[in-house]
Amino acid sequence: MLSGGRSTLTQFLIEERRRHPEATGDLNALITDVSLACKTIARKVAYGALDGVLGSAGTGNVQGEEQKTLDVLGNALFLRATEWGGHTAGMVSEELEAPYTLPPEHPRGKYLLLFDPLDGSSNIDVNVAVGSIFSVLRAVAPGQDPQPQDFLQPGTQQVCAGYAIYGPSTMLVLTLGRGTHAFTLDPLLGEWVLSHPGLRIPEKTCEFAINASNSRFWEPAVKRYVDECLAGRTGTRGADFNMRWIASLVAETHRILMRGGVFLYPRDSKDPSRAGRLRLLYEANPISFLIEQAGGGASTGRSRLMEVQPDALHQRIGFVFGSRHEVARIETYHRDEPAAAYDSPLFGKRGLFAATV
Repeated sequence: MLSGGRSTLTQFLIEERRRHPEATGDLNALITDVSLACKTIARKVAYGALDGVLGSAGTGNVQGEEQKTLDVLGNALFLRATEWGGHTAGMVSEELEAPYTLPPEHPRGKYLLLFDPLDGSSNIDVNVAVGSIFSVLRAVAPGQDPQPQDFLQPGTQQVCAGYAIYGPSTMLVLTLGRGTHAFTLDPLLGEWVLSHPGLRIPEKTCEFAINASNSRFWEPAVKRYVDECLAGRTGTRGADFNMRWIASLVAETHRILMRGGVFLYPRDSKDPSRAGRLRLLYEANPISFLIEQAGGGASTGRSRLMEVQPDALHQRIGFVFGSRHEVARIETYHRDEPAAAYDSPLFGKRGLFAATV
């Protein structure tokens, strides 16, 4: 093999299809189209300022967030790479308010594609790793333009999920429901090569990721968990924990898949109208599928995330995932904590981070 004895993405997909003689190859073809979009985005990210793709696009998305130039470009690249092949019936993107209707000249397929074309784009101007996230569902009415409600399927209905990470090396991490596997892009061959088959997340960890600047808005269970981690070896956990925060869901996920840990972006009181920060359909659901297939846990903080029935295309949700034991502990704290405010020794008014008088 030109790839040094390792399987390429194409070979991997062919082997997976052989396990299902009834398969038509449409899913394989759709994944290949997505992987092409990711290759193209990786090239744009790599050139950065040299290609004039940094900075703001001067527009906002449906969530009211500022769009970066690469957000808009990445969205267009995903659409162009996947709309023509006859494998998808319609798409939903973080950057579009309504589902994307395929041009009339293209055939409608039997899958729905949901994606965030450039996750963590706020980091792009400072050269921190960013990525693309995608999820694949079965179309309710194959061969026809889908209705918005057709996309509102729980994460358990996903047939494929993955992300690409654009870092020191470009990688594609994928699950088809038979484990989580990582492919590294060989820049000379232009091929995705299977570099990390069968990823497994350690059940226990001493590393967690959370945005501590939101601590004043956290629920009691989250405050309790973080305080116990920060108390270290002398606290109730009896171990020292390291805290991480990259502000890129793909980068956080990749670190946890590679070495363990737990990530928290919980529901809080910062904006009571929102049940969380991350989007359910094209961020939390696909990441949950990948994490569970690698032996980890993925939760709303209270229950399994992939069992949540969506009620809106851009629905937000609280999200906790990573090492299974830590996710279970957080769920237990939510069940056990009283509704009254938790007296946080580290983040409370008299806590470690309070200003001295």
